[in-house]
Amino acid sequence: MRPFRPTTDDISRRIVARIMALPEEEVSMLLGQVLGEFADRHERVEDIFRKRFAQVSLLLEPESQPSPERQMLIGAYFTHEYSPESAALFNPSIVQHPDQSGLPKGALRFIMSLRATGEGHISSITFRMGTVSAQNRITLAPAVPFVTEPERVPNVAYAKGLFAHKLEEAGVQNDFCRRVLDPLHEDFTLKELHEVLRASGLTADASDATAARAARGILLLAESNYEVNFAADSRVSQRVLFPSAPSQSNGIEDARFVRFQNDNGGFTYYATYTAYDGKITLPQLLETPDFLHFKFSTLNGPAVQNKGMALFPRKINGQYAMLSRQDDENILLMFSDNLHFWQTPQVLLSPAQPWEFFKIGNCGSPIETEAGWLVLSHGVGAMRKYCLGAFLLDLTDPTRVIGRLREPLLCANEAEREGYVPNVVYTCGALLHGRELIIPYAMSDSATSFATVSVDDLLAAME
Repeated sequence: MRPFRPTTDDISRRIVARIMALPEEEVSMLLGQVLGEFADRHERVEDIFRKRFAQVSLLLEPESQPSPERQMLIGAYFTHEYSPESAALFNPSIVQHPDQSGLPKGALRFIMSLRATGEGHISSITFRMGTVSAQNRITLAPAVPFVTEPERVPNVAYAKGLFAHKLEEAGVQNDFCRRVLDPLHEDFTLKELHEVLRASGLTADASDATAARAARGILLLAESNYEVNFAADSRVSQRVLFPSAPSQSNGIEDARFVRFQNDNGGFTYYATYTAYDGKITLPQLLETPDFLHFKFSTLNGPAVQNKGMALFPRKINGQYAMLSRQDDENILLMFSDNLHFWQTPQVLLSPAQPWEFFKIGNCGSPIETEAGWLVLSHGVGAMRKYCLGAFLLDLTDPTRVIGRLREPLLCANEAEREGYVPNVVYTCGALLHGRELIIPYAMSDSATSFATVSVDDLLAAME
């Protein structure tokens, strides 16, 4: 269940006025019909209607005091069902589940993220949970038929130093920005930011064009960095991360999740993803400790462009490392002291074989093996055919390519080549289980399947 809104506020006000003019007994009857039809399809439907009413209550005439039932009915008129996976379910990424308890010996529990596409070609992130047995048999837990969105965390604190640095990298930092930020505490909230802008008369509608542009940039940055929570009792397949910030209004695409080892030995799950606003694509960052609480952050710096950034699962020589493809042709590598800022990429790998002449890119974060960093790649050849490949990087110096497949690892077969985007196999991340590589992959942007391959056989096939 998602917010639904007409094209203009005037239409919305007229809809509210029509509902307000109904007799109370008709309101009760209509609400009963809606609840009778939808209450069994979702959890806490009445709560959703109440929250939706609170979001549109400004459309009411002053002094209006609708009854609780009328409030829910108004909320129902501004809500709809949306099927996030109705058009496609593809480009999966897979990581070890944070909870590995209660499993048979040699088994592994995983979480798989998928790019889901629904009405309007809007992409979101949905999830599945499954296990890999000691014999590498893959079992998926049954999916929940109706998904829920998380609650936005109110009053999230922004670190002023990091916020100012991001503004500077975005080319927005100026005297106006300093006047806005100076009164704020070292940790401030979006509400406090709005208050400073209002109190100073410094708004996005200011007559000063420079100030107006800076105000828009400040608010866009703040609204693009946010946190959400899912209910603790929600199931993995029940959760959906739907676009919420302006930069991702048309899609959250191709999340590449990685289980990252922190300096203290603990783990955080990160995902680089592509935010799409209908015109511009930008790589951004997602962070979670448990797949219940998620933090969305902007990435900054001249290297933050195009698609396909993939983070290494730990620091290398004290620095974060990232694969990328800024030039839409080659695989590049870059290092940074700060996870949020990326500056100078260098070309790591260029197209070499006919099946990848058009361009190459990574297929998720590198996987650490005793032989080196194993990276799955994709190559685009004649007729825009996508195949998967693989290469190997030196463990201590990943600028050195020490192995590479000459032939594709995986191409679409006859049963997989038909779909929304034909002749494509693609993945956003694989999982190592013992000596077997588990590869979830999308087929022609229409469905997702699994492949497995012996790591020893894969390494032996590299030149």
